[in-house]
Amino acid sequence: MREVVFRILVERPGHLTAQADDPSVRIEAPSLEELQHEAREALIHHFGAAHSTVRVRIRRETPRSSSALRAPAQRPTCCP
Repeated sequence: MREVVFRILVERPGHLTAQADDPSVRIEAPSLEELQHEAREALIHHFGAAHSTVRVRIRRETPRSSSALRAPAQRPTCCP
């Protein structure tokens, strides 16, 4: 089974853009679920009936949330 990986290039609320390198396909959708559907549709258009032998992967290039980038919370100091 062949695998096609779509990398998410743009991720904003209500808008996702992803790109596959092989084959060179670019897709857009308002949600991750619809992005998966658009990827399938694009592969049907590209490969024809052979699309059923292709596994679609969606990958994010950057972390989803910035919580990992935040500094750890500091403990409040108590007054004596």
